[in-house]
Amino acid sequence: MAAMKNPPPLEFEPQFVAALRELFEKRVVFNTVLGLQITQLKPEFVEGRIAMKPELIGHFAHQRLHGGVISATLDAMGGLAVMAAIGARHMDEEPMQRLHRFMKLGTIDLRIDYLRPAIGEWFGMKAEVLRLGSRVASARMEFLGSDGKLLATGAGAYIIS
Repeated sequence: MAAMKNPPPLEFEPQFVAALRELFEKRVVFNTVLGLQITQLKPEFVEGRIAMKPELIGHFAHQRLHGGVISATLDAMGGLAVMAAIGARHMDEEPMQRLHRFMKLGTIDLRIDYLRPAIGEWFGMKAEVLRLGSRVASARMEFLGSDGKLLATGAGAYIIS
């Protein structure tokens, strides 16, 4: 009996990636204020990055990132991971048709655990979907220092219909 081959990993079309990047980085104005950028967009996980800037400081004496910035970026990344999972679920549709599926996406619940002070020149975020149901999705997120240290974690639930 021949060994079963695993299917190749699913990849998004460049048109879908470009349109989702435009939506996430430029059309969501608050993400622009944060300076949030997508660094990886895969069906199974997403990664992003923000640079430290004076407007994001929460504690002026220690030059620490504001906790609300951490919370907002993790929430945004959780939502982006859900968008990627929805996009992967409907690969039979045209890229622009899949983008319209995100119009009703919204956060239902968000939990953030702050583990260490966020001090540095830039920060990375990772997110993955734990469950994608027909109405609700759940995601897990990480907020990392430029040295790779885990600074905060998040868990979110998102309405998708």
